[in-house]
Amino acid sequence: MRRKSLALSLIVLLLVAGGGWWWKARSTEGKTAEAAGAPARGASGPGGTQMVGVVTALRRDVPVTVEASGTVTPINQVDIRAQTTSTVRDVLVHDGQTVAKGQSLFRFDERADRANLDKARAQLARDKASLADLQRQYERAKDLLAQKFVAQSALDTAQANLEAGRSLVDGDAAAVQAASVALSYNELRAPFAGRAGAVNVWPGSLVQASATGTPLVNIVQIDPIAISFNLPETELAPVLEAMRPTDGAKPSTATPLEVQVVLPRIEGGPSSKDGKDSKGGKSADAVARGRLSFVDNLVDATTGTIKLKAEFENGAQKLWPGQYLRVRMTLRSMKDVVVVPQAAIILRGNDRQVYVVAPDKTAQLKTVKLRYTFGEMAVVDGVDAGAMVVLDGKQNLRPGTPVRTQPAAVDPAAAARLAAASAAAGGGASATDVAAP
Repeated sequence: MRRKSLALSLIVLLLVAGGGWWWKARSTEGKTAEAAGAPARGASGPGGTQMVGVVTALRRDVPVTVEASGTVTPINQVDIRAQTTSTVRDVLVHDGQTVAKGQSLFRFDERADRANLDKARAQLARDKASLADLQRQYERAKDLLAQKFVAQSALDTAQANLEAGRSLVDGDAAAVQAASVALSYNELRAPFAGRAGAVNVWPGSLVQASATGTPLVNIVQIDPIAISFNLPETELAPVLEAMRPTDGAKPSTATPLEVQVVLPRIEGGPSSKDGKDSKGGKSADAVARGRLSFVDNLVDATTGTIKLKAEFENGAQKLWPGQYLRVRMTLRSMKDVVVVPQAAIILRGNDRQVYVVAPDKTAQLKTVKLRYTFGEMAVVDGVDAGAMVVLDGKQNLRPGTPVRTQPAAVDPAAAARLAAASAAAGGGASATDVAAP
């Protein structure tokens, strides 16, 4: 018993000593924080004041956009194939060459077809001479019939011979035309301006008329060019609404929707000036702007998506068939709306709320309506532009809590996206506007 009492006394003594040490350390920490002018643990200042990071609610024009992954596709492309069996005489195009519309690409051995054309022309000339003789015989028969020297049957026979001769001449003319078409197959020309692919034949190669197999060369149109992309069927109604003409205008006069795509840029490449702009900063991504040209007439029941296509000018050949790019399409613009970071919004069931700093430096809870989100930002109703919205430290607040404010740490990328979106809509926001309390 005496040993147990001694052990219990020792434990109590150790607990008392540990509590005294903890109380002394806590007091020292509080004095240090107070001397530094900052609140102690829990970010509380004198009288329970909370330190919070705030951002300013902005009033901006915000574009409503949809984004999708797209593939660059040529508006026109063709496989050049032979339409006759012959031998290649001349190859006038080389791999990757830019060709103009109507430019000669290949010439074949045309001697047999030219001989057939000459033969058809000779036959036409002979039958024309026979037709002239039949015409004279018919005129003579008419004169003889008028003088009662021949019967009516003789005139009828002359007329039948004349009509047969005319039909024969018409057939010869058609044969000449057919021979001319066959001869034209010996020279292949570009049906439109574009860029040639790999050439698959050489002089002396035998070619045959075939719809299958390897083509002589492939040509794709580079300028203008299209980008195909798919949108979920839920986005179809907003797209069609944005395409609908306003003020009773005819559908043909409606302005096509603008489609944007970020052009690929190689970091450190010559086109990007080593990734720096003229002032030494990071250069902005180049953006190509096109117009929506096609909306499919059916929704793909398997994927639940609708196919769209936009057309782009491509004189600089920045877009290349087969490229995989990100497409952004602006449907409309929300004018003079209030924008806050999504991270400042508190979710409580179906309610959306934010803390704002009142003029008396207390936190006030306001219920907002979420209208639209883009990136890390959100368009809301229920908060006035210029209000200081709490972004950091809102989890420690209660309505009426005294607060001390400091600028919140905002993601620079989010600030840049807001500035770009506002500039596109004509708002003219700067990246620093997001973090300015």
